[in-house]
Amino acid sequence: MKVLLMGHPNVGKSVVFNRLTGANVIISNYPGTTVDYTKGYMKVKGKDFTVIDVPGTFSLEAKDKAEEVAVKMLEEEKDAVVICVVDSSKIERGLYLTLEIIERGYPVILALNMWDIAQDKSIHIDAEKLENILGIPVIPTIAINGKGIKDLVSKIKDATPVETDKILEKVGGKE
Repeated sequence: MKVLLMGHPNVGKSVVFNRLTGANVIISNYPGTTVDYTKGYMKVKGKDFTVIDVPGTFSLEAKDKAEEVAVKMLEEEKDAVVICVVDSSKIERGLYLTLEIIERGYPVILALNMWDIAQDKSIHIDAEKLENILGIPVIPTIAINGKGIKDLVSKIKDATPVETDKILEKVGGKE
């Protein structure tokens, strides 16, 4: 099985990647490009996973080569679990990409990274309510010190796609 780490540039994807895989890392260029991505491995409940740190992208509407590679990698890995890594202090920016990936039918886990920075800025995020609305696991993380990484790992094996109609009902107040 594969896990794709996706998110904007500079949200801590690589730190999450390092926490998940340790030193078992391969850096490669995507075929036909000079765009780097990193691949590593981890074991979850006795099952082997390939973890790919996808180049940063702001949306699935690619505007540069790195974003094109990110979208292509997502499209090539239809069976992957996607961990969307979001900067908690700028959550609304990261949620757009997360919703795009959910709409495409991938099992998604939302890592609210840099949780400490959001708290320092007095930004309160109700992770449980957000999880309820989105219908996906939402895990606050501070990748730099490992906080929340065990919780993130525990959700990987059970991640499933969400019906986007259910999200729209909850957001629209029809629930």
